[in-house]
Amino acid sequence: MNLTAKVLILIMIYSTFSASQTENQKPGFEFLPENLNFLPLRANQQETRIGVWYHTTTTNLKVDIGNSIDLLSFFFPEIDAQLTLGIDFTAYALSTSYGGNRLQIDAVDGFFGGNASFTKKSDGNKYQARLRILHHSAHLVDGHYDLDLKQWIDNREPIPFTKDFGELTIAHVINSSILTIRYYSGFAYSTLVRPDELKRYSLHAGVEFSTDKIFGKVFKNDVNLFISHHFNLGGARVYSGNNNSVLGIKFGSWNGKGIVIYSSYYNGSDVFSNYYNRRVSKFGIGFNIEFN
Repeated sequence: MNLTAKVLILIMIYSTFSASQTENQKPGFEFLPENLNFLPLRANQQETRIGVWYHTTTTNLKVDIGNSIDLLSFFFPEIDAQLTLGIDFTAYALSTSYGGNRLQIDAVDGFFGGNASFTKKSDGNKYQARLRILHHSAHLVDGHYDLDLKQWIDNREPIPFTKDFGELTIAHVINSSILTIRYYSGFAYSTLVRPDELKRYSLHAGVEFSTDKIFGKVFKNDVNLFISHHFNLGGARVYSGNNNSVLGIKFGSWNGKGIVIYSSYYNGSDVFSNYYNRRVSKFGIGFNIEFN
């Protein structure tokens, strides 16, 4: 059998297999599936995203650069469920100045690791769970150093901030004819913390409302109005609460890629972890580019 005949046979086998998968809608296993199984928590500051948050009172910027991608997907048609395994890489930076066509970066937080997400569909709704295992480190950088005085600004020197933690989130997604609601709760435990005064346990909860029935479509794409809130209980030495509320519009499918424009109010421990012992209240406006 020559090479051409072998290739034709392989193409026929693949075509037959693909047709079978189409009839069954979902294969049992998929490499690099489309879209994310578990969407990032929209009001959680420590999720992967690409975008900028502008603080209106200080003119500082929070610049996010990162993404989450599902690598492997396993389907269980007998229970209408899906399990995915993916990776998370993200960092966000505090820019205290952006004159001279460059960003002056004061502090950076970085996260990398993996996740496992599970979704069970039931009557058009979803029951979901996500486990993230991440390394988190934080750093002060050159924008926090005064070259003229040869010292760190405000005499605040870098600290070896580190967390290695696992985080479990349980969510319920309710889809109605006019509204999508997701509410969730969970906890995290850190196997390694530096400084030692950081609490190893934390709790979180939140809710998200979205609808594409108000603004219609733009260039044949959905326009989603949404509001979300995220609460986290953690801290150092003593526990304290952190709240973030977001109101925004997403151009594009709620579960797919799109552009998000939003306003946000945050109250709690500073999201830049080298300032973890500082309480802040910040209002800002921002945008994200989503590749879900």
